[in-house]
Amino acid sequence: MIFYKSEVHLMLKQTTYNQRTKKGDKKEREKKKIRGTVKMASSKIPMVKLNSGHGMPVVGMGTAAPFPFMPENTKSAVIDAIKIGYRHFDTATLYQSESPLGEAIAEAVRLGLIGSRAEIFVTSKIWCTDCYPELVLPALQATLRNLQMDYLDLYLIHEPISVKPGPPSLPIKEEEIVSMDLKGVWEAMEDCQRRGLTKAIGVSNFQPKKLEELLLFAKIAPAVNQVEINPVWQQQQLREFCQEKGIHVTAFSPLGGQGRENGNPVMDSKVLKDIANSHGKTIAQVSLRWLYEQGVSFVVKSFKKERLMQNLEIFDWELTEEDHLKINSIPQEKRLWEVIITKEGTVKSICFQDM
Repeated sequence: MIFYKSEVHLMLKQTTYNQRTKKGDKKEREKKKIRGTVKMASSKIPMVKLNSGHGMPVVGMGTAAPFPFMPENTKSAVIDAIKIGYRHFDTATLYQSESPLGEAIAEAVRLGLIGSRAEIFVTSKIWCTDCYPELVLPALQATLRNLQMDYLDLYLIHEPISVKPGPPSLPIKEEEIVSMDLKGVWEAMEDCQRRGLTKAIGVSNFQPKKLEELLLFAKIAPAVNQVEINPVWQQQQLREFCQEKGIHVTAFSPLGGQGRENGNPVMDSKVLKDIANSHGKTIAQVSLRWLYEQGVSFVVKSFKKERLMQNLEIFDWELTEEDHLKINSIPQEKRLWEVIITKEGTVKSICFQDM
Protein backbone atom coordinates (compact mmCIF):
# COMPACT_ATOMS: atom_id res chain seq x y z
CA MET A 1 0.00 0.00 0.00
CA ILE A 2 1.31 3.44 -0.98
CA PHE A 3 0.87 6.57 1.13
CA TYR A 4 1.41 10.06 -0.10
CA LYS A 5 3.71 12.37 1.83
CA SER A 6 0.80 14.43 3.11
CA GLU A 7 -0.96 11.30 4.33
CA VAL A 8 2.15 10.12 6.17
CA HIS A 9 2.43 13.53 7.79
CA LEU A 10 -1.20 13.28 8.96
CA MET A 11 -0.65 9.74 10.26
CA LEU A 12 2.42 10.83 12.23
CA LYS A 13 0.50 13.78 13.70
CA GLN A 14 -2.37 11.45 14.69
CA THR A 15 0.06 8.95 16.26
CA THR A 16 1.75 11.72 18.24
CA TYR A 17 -1.65 13.05 19.33
CA ASN A 18 -2.77 9.58 20.45
CA GLN A 19 0.44 9.09 22.42
CA ARG A 20 0.03 12.45 24.12
CA THR A 21 -3.63 11.72 24.81
CA LYS A 22 -2.78 8.38 26.37
CA LYS A 23 -0.10 10.00 28.54
CA GLY A 24 -2.52 12.78 29.44
CA ASP A 25 -5.27 10.29 30.24
CA LYS A 26 -2.86 8.24 32.35
CA LYS A 27 -1.72 11.37 34.23
CA GLU A 28 -5.34 12.41 34.80
CA ARG A 29 -6.23 8.88 35.98
CA GLU A 30 -3.35 9.04 38.46
CA LYS A 31 -4.59 12.43 39.69
CA LYS A 32 -8.12 11.07 40.09
CA LYS A 33 -6.75 8.01 41.85
CA ILE A 34 -4.81 10.17 44.32
CA ARG A 35 -7.69 12.60 44.73
CA GLY A 36 -10.17 9.77 45.24
CA THR A 37 -8.00 8.15 47.88
CA VAL A 38 -7.60 11.41 49.77
CA LYS A 39 -11.30 12.20 49.47
CA MET A 40 -12.14 8.83 50.98
CA ALA A 41 -9.74 9.49 53.87
CA SER A 42 -11.04 13.01 54.51
CA SER A 43 -14.66 11.84 54.42
CA LYS A 44 -13.95 10.04 57.71
CA ILE A 45 -13.59 13.42 59.44
CA PRO A 46 -16.99 14.67 60.65
CA MET A 47 -18.05 18.25 60.06
CA VAL A 48 -19.61 20.70 62.49
CA LYS A 49 -22.03 23.36 61.27
CA LEU A 50 -21.15 26.84 62.51
CA ASN A 51 -23.70 29.55 63.24
CA SER A 52 -22.55 31.22 60.02
CA GLY A 53 -24.06 28.28 58.15
CA HIS A 54 -20.69 26.92 57.01
CA GLY A 55 -19.28 23.49 57.77
CA MET A 56 -15.93 23.00 59.52
CA PRO A 57 -13.99 19.71 59.89
CA VAL A 58 -13.80 18.80 63.58
CA VAL A 59 -10.09 17.98 63.29
CA GLY A 60 -7.65 20.69 62.27
CA MET A 61 -3.90 20.62 61.87
CA GLY A 62 -2.14 23.32 63.87
CA THR A 63 0.86 25.10 62.38
CA ALA A 64 2.14 26.84 65.51
CA ALA A 65 5.57 25.91 66.80
CA PRO A 66 7.50 26.84 69.95
CA PHE A 67 8.88 30.38 69.89
CA PRO A 68 11.06 31.39 68.08
CA PHE A 69 9.00 30.08 65.18
CA MET A 70 10.71 28.21 62.35
CA PRO A 71 8.14 27.62 59.58
CA GLU A 72 10.56 25.98 57.11
CA ASN A 73 9.09 22.50 57.64
CA THR A 74 5.48 23.63 57.49
CA LYS A 75 4.98 23.27 53.72
CA SER A 76 5.99 19.61 53.46
CA ALA A 77 4.08 18.72 56.63
CA VAL A 78 0.88 20.33 55.30
CA ILE A 79 1.18 18.46 52.00
CA ASP A 80 1.61 15.20 53.93
CA ALA A 81 -1.45 16.07 56.02
CA ILE A 82 -3.55 16.74 52.92
CA LYS A 83 -2.49 13.36 51.50
CA ILE A 84 -3.58 11.69 54.74
CA GLY A 85 -6.94 13.43 54.68
CA TYR A 86 -6.73 16.69 56.65
CA ARG A 87 -8.89 19.51 55.31
CA HIS A 88 -8.74 22.05 58.16
CA PHE A 89 -5.58 24.07 58.86
CA ASP A 90 -5.02 26.59 61.63
CA THR A 91 -2.55 29.44 61.34
CA ALA A 92 -2.05 32.99 62.65
CA THR A 93 -0.07 36.12 61.96
CA LEU A 94 1.99 35.38 65.07
CA TYR A 95 2.96 31.86 63.91
CA GLN A 96 4.70 33.04 60.72
CA SER A 97 3.21 29.99 59.01
CA GLU A 98 0.69 31.68 56.70
CA SER A 99 3.00 31.82 53.67
CA PRO A 100 4.20 28.18 53.77
CA LEU A 101 0.61 27.05 54.42
CA GLY A 102 -0.61 28.94 51.36
CA GLU A 103 2.24 27.54 49.26
CA ALA A 104 1.42 24.01 50.40
CA ILE A 105 -2.27 24.32 49.52
CA ALA A 106 -1.42 25.75 46.09
CA GLU A 107 1.02 22.88 45.54
CA ALA A 108 -1.64 20.35 46.60
CA VAL A 109 -3.95 21.74 43.91
CA ARG A 110 -1.18 21.49 41.28
CA LEU A 111 -0.48 17.88 42.31
CA GLY A 112 -4.13 16.97 42.06
CA LEU A 113 -4.38 16.09 45.76
CA ILE A 114 -7.36 18.43 45.97
CA GLY A 115 -9.54 19.92 43.27
CA SER A 116 -9.29 23.51 44.49
CA ARG A 117 -8.60 25.73 47.50
CA ALA A 118 -12.36 25.54 48.26
CA GLU A 119 -11.85 22.00 49.60
CA ILE A 120 -9.69 23.35 52.44
CA PHE A 121 -10.91 25.13 55.59
CA VAL A 122 -8.39 27.77 56.68
CA THR A 123 -8.43 29.55 60.04
CA SER A 124 -6.16 32.47 60.85
CA LYS A 125 -5.96 34.98 63.69
CA ILE A 126 -5.30 38.67 64.10
CA TRP A 127 -2.54 39.43 66.63
CA CYS A 128 -2.84 41.93 69.48
CA THR A 129 -0.72 44.55 67.71
CA ASP A 130 -3.41 44.86 65.01
CA CYS A 131 -6.42 44.80 67.35
CA TYR A 132 -7.47 48.36 66.55
CA PRO A 133 -10.56 49.20 64.47
CA GLU A 134 -8.53 50.83 61.68
CA LEU A 135 -5.96 48.00 61.52
CA VAL A 136 -8.25 44.95 61.28
CA LEU A 137 -8.93 45.14 57.53
CA PRO A 138 -5.27 45.78 56.57
CA ALA A 139 -4.22 42.89 58.83
CA LEU A 140 -6.62 40.50 57.13
CA GLN A 141 -5.56 41.70 53.70
CA ALA A 142 -1.92 41.02 54.64
CA THR A 143 -2.88 37.53 55.82
CA LEU A 144 -4.64 36.84 52.51
CA ARG A 145 -1.56 37.99 50.60
CA ASN A 146 0.59 35.65 52.68
CA LEU A 147 -1.76 32.76 51.99
CA GLN A 148 -2.22 33.69 48.30
CA MET A 149 -5.98 33.44 48.84
CA ASP A 150 -9.06 35.56 48.22
CA TYR A 151 -10.80 34.67 51.47
CA LEU A 152 -10.49 32.88 54.81
CA ASP A 153 -12.97 30.39 56.17
CA LEU A 154 -12.56 31.69 59.72
CA TYR A 155 -10.84 34.77 61.18
CA LEU A 156 -10.31 35.01 64.93
CA ILE A 157 -9.25 37.65 67.43
CA HIS A 158 -6.21 35.89 68.90
CA GLU A 159 -6.36 37.42 72.40
CA PRO A 160 -8.81 39.70 74.25
CA ILE A 161 -6.23 42.50 74.51
CA SER A 162 -4.54 45.09 72.36
CA VAL A 163 -0.81 45.77 72.30
CA LYS A 164 0.91 48.84 70.89
CA PRO A 165 1.13 48.52 67.07
CA GLY A 166 4.25 46.90 65.67
CA PRO A 167 5.55 43.55 64.45
CA PRO A 168 3.97 40.57 66.27
CA SER A 169 6.34 39.12 68.84
CA LEU A 170 6.65 37.33 72.17
CA PRO A 171 7.06 37.87 75.02
CA ILE A 172 4.77 40.89 75.34
CA LYS A 173 5.98 43.86 77.36
CA GLU A 174 3.56 44.78 80.13
CA GLU A 175 3.76 48.51 79.39
CA GLU A 176 2.69 47.86 75.77
CA ILE A 177 -0.63 46.26 76.78
CA VAL A 178 -3.49 48.72 76.25
CA SER A 179 -7.25 48.57 76.69
CA MET A 180 -8.96 47.05 73.67
CA ASP A 181 -11.77 48.88 71.87
CA LEU A 182 -13.66 45.60 71.62
CA LYS A 183 -16.75 47.17 70.01
CA GLY A 184 -14.70 48.93 67.35
CA VAL A 185 -12.54 45.89 66.66
CA TRP A 186 -15.54 43.59 66.38
CA GLU A 187 -17.37 45.95 64.04
CA ALA A 188 -14.27 45.88 61.83
CA MET A 189 -14.31 42.06 61.95
CA GLU A 190 -17.98 42.10 60.92
CA ASP A 191 -17.11 44.40 58.02
CA CYS A 192 -14.50 41.89 56.85
CA GLN A 193 -17.14 39.16 56.77
CA ARG A 194 -19.60 41.38 54.89
CA ARG A 195 -16.89 42.11 52.31
CA GLY A 196 -16.50 38.36 51.71
CA LEU A 197 -12.91 38.33 52.92
CA THR A 198 -13.79 35.69 55.52
CA LYS A 199 -16.76 33.35 55.69
CA ALA A 200 -16.95 33.47 59.48
CA ILE A 201 -15.46 35.40 62.40
CA GLY A 202 -14.75 34.44 65.97
CA VAL A 203 -12.51 34.82 68.99
CA SER A 204 -9.82 32.98 70.90
CA ASN A 205 -9.08 32.86 74.63
CA PHE A 206 -12.36 34.60 75.54
CA GLN A 207 -14.10 33.72 78.80
CA PRO A 208 -17.87 34.19 79.47
CA LYS A 209 -17.46 37.70 80.91
CA LYS A 210 -15.71 38.95 77.76
CA LEU A 211 -18.15 37.10 75.50
CA GLU A 212 -21.11 38.66 77.28
CA GLU A 213 -19.62 42.08 76.68
CA LEU A 214 -19.14 41.32 72.99
CA LEU A 215 -22.64 39.91 72.51
CA LEU A 216 -24.21 43.13 73.82
CA PHE A 217 -23.30 44.96 70.60
CA ALA A 218 -22.41 42.23 68.07
CA LYS A 219 -24.56 42.19 64.93
CA ILE A 220 -22.79 38.98 63.89
CA ALA A 221 -22.18 36.59 66.78
CA PRO A 222 -18.81 34.83 67.03
CA ALA A 223 -18.94 31.52 65.18
CA VAL A 224 -16.08 30.01 67.20
CA ASN A 225 -14.24 30.51 70.48
CA GLN A 226 -10.86 28.77 70.32
CA VAL A 227 -9.49 28.07 73.79
CA GLU A 228 -7.28 25.56 75.55
CA ILE A 229 -9.28 22.45 76.46
CA ASN A 230 -8.03 18.97 77.31
CA PRO A 231 -8.70 16.39 80.03
CA VAL A 232 -6.67 18.34 82.60
CA TRP A 233 -8.25 21.72 81.76
CA GLN A 234 -11.82 20.91 80.77
CA GLN A 235 -13.43 24.38 81.01
CA GLN A 236 -16.91 22.97 81.60
CA GLN A 237 -18.48 26.32 82.52
CA LEU A 238 -17.14 28.03 79.40
CA ARG A 239 -18.31 25.19 77.16
CA GLU A 240 -21.81 25.34 78.61
CA PHE A 241 -21.94 29.12 78.15
CA CYS A 242 -20.83 28.89 74.51
CA GLN A 243 -23.30 26.12 73.77
CA GLU A 244 -26.12 28.24 75.20
CA LYS A 245 -25.09 31.17 72.98
CA GLY A 246 -24.61 29.09 69.82
CA ILE A 247 -20.85 29.60 69.73
CA HIS A 248 -18.86 26.54 68.74
CA VAL A 249 -15.81 25.71 70.86
CA THR A 250 -12.54 24.61 69.29
CA ALA A 251 -9.73 23.32 71.51
CA PHE A 252 -6.10 24.19 71.09
CA SER A 253 -3.43 22.27 73.03
CA PRO A 254 -5.78 19.26 73.14
CA LEU A 255 -2.82 17.10 74.19
CA GLY A 256 -1.54 19.45 76.87
CA GLY A 257 0.55 21.77 74.75
CA GLN A 258 4.24 22.51 74.85
CA GLY A 259 6.54 24.47 77.08
CA ARG A 260 5.28 23.41 80.50
CA GLU A 261 7.93 23.48 83.20
CA ASN A 262 6.75 20.32 85.00
CA GLY A 263 6.14 18.00 82.08
CA ASN A 264 2.88 17.41 80.22
CA PRO A 265 0.00 16.57 82.59
CA VAL A 266 -2.08 15.11 79.76
CA MET A 267 0.51 12.80 78.27
CA ASP A 268 1.81 11.91 81.76
CA SER A 269 -1.64 11.12 83.19
CA LYS A 270 -1.94 7.65 84.69
CA VAL A 271 -5.73 7.82 84.36
CA LEU A 272 -5.52 8.44 80.63
CA LYS A 273 -2.79 5.83 80.24
CA ASP A 274 -4.96 3.15 81.88
CA ILE A 275 -7.93 4.07 79.66
CA ALA A 276 -5.72 4.00 76.58
CA ASN A 277 -4.38 0.55 77.46
CA SER A 278 -7.89 -0.81 77.98
CA HIS A 279 -8.88 0.26 74.44
CA GLY A 280 -5.58 -0.50 72.73
CA LYS A 281 -5.17 3.19 71.91
CA THR A 282 -2.69 5.94 72.67
CA ILE A 283 -3.12 8.61 75.35
CA ALA A 284 -3.40 11.17 72.56
CA GLN A 285 -6.22 9.24 70.90
CA VAL A 286 -8.11 8.98 74.19
CA SER A 287 -7.78 12.73 74.77
CA LEU A 288 -8.95 13.57 71.25
CA ARG A 289 -11.83 11.09 71.43
CA TRP A 290 -12.91 12.63 74.75
CA LEU A 291 -13.00 16.08 73.13
CA TYR A 292 -15.00 14.77 70.19
CA GLU A 293 -17.54 13.18 72.51
CA GLN A 294 -17.84 16.54 74.33
CA GLY A 295 -18.90 18.17 71.06
CA VAL A 296 -15.62 20.08 70.82
CA SER A 297 -13.56 20.34 67.64
CA PHE A 298 -9.80 20.60 68.01
CA VAL A 299 -6.59 21.79 66.40
CA VAL A 300 -3.73 19.39 67.03
CA LYS A 301 -0.16 20.06 65.98
CA SER A 302 2.22 17.42 64.70
CA PHE A 303 4.50 17.35 61.68
CA LYS A 304 5.09 13.58 61.91
CA LYS A 305 3.14 11.42 59.46
CA GLU A 306 2.53 8.61 61.92
CA ARG A 307 1.03 10.92 64.53
CA LEU A 308 -0.98 12.80 61.92
CA MET A 309 -2.57 9.50 60.95
CA GLN A 310 -3.11 8.39 64.56
CA ASN A 311 -4.90 11.65 65.32
CA LEU A 312 -7.57 10.72 62.77
CA GLU A 313 -8.07 7.20 64.11
CA ILE A 314 -10.61 8.22 66.76
CA PHE A 315 -13.98 7.93 65.05
CA ASP A 316 -14.62 4.16 64.98
CA TRP A 317 -14.67 3.50 68.73
CA GLU A 318 -16.13 5.05 71.89
CA LEU A 319 -15.21 5.78 75.49
CA THR A 320 -17.29 4.02 78.11
CA GLU A 321 -19.34 5.73 80.81
CA GLU A 322 -16.74 4.57 83.32
CA ASP A 323 -14.02 6.17 81.19
CA HIS A 324 -15.86 9.48 81.32
CA LEU A 325 -16.25 9.28 85.10
CA LYS A 326 -12.51 8.69 85.45
CA ILE A 327 -11.63 11.59 83.14
CA ASN A 328 -14.04 13.89 85.00
CA SER A 329 -12.17 13.09 88.23
CA ILE A 330 -8.79 14.24 86.89
CA PRO A 331 -7.50 17.24 88.92
CA GLN A 332 -7.71 20.40 86.83
CA GLU A 333 -4.60 22.41 86.06
CA LYS A 334 -5.16 25.92 84.73
CA ARG A 335 -2.72 26.91 82.02
CA LEU A 336 -0.93 30.25 82.39
CA TRP A 337 -0.65 30.73 78.67
CA GLU A 338 1.43 33.84 78.15
CA VAL A 339 4.72 35.13 79.49
CA ILE A 340 5.18 38.90 79.67
CA ILE A 341 8.00 41.21 80.63
CA THR A 342 7.00 43.57 83.44
CA LYS A 343 7.85 47.25 83.63
CA GLU A 344 10.61 46.31 86.09
CA GLY A 345 12.15 43.95 83.53
CA THR A 346 11.15 40.75 85.34
CA VAL A 347 9.29 37.87 83.73
CA LYS A 348 5.87 36.70 84.86
CA SER A 349 3.10 34.47 83.53
CA ILE A 350 -0.46 35.67 83.08
CA CYS A 351 -3.63 34.18 81.66
CA PHE A 352 -5.28 36.57 79.20
CA GLN A 353 -8.42 34.45 79.46
CA ASP A 354 -9.00 36.15 82.82
CA MET A 355 -8.89 39.64 81.32
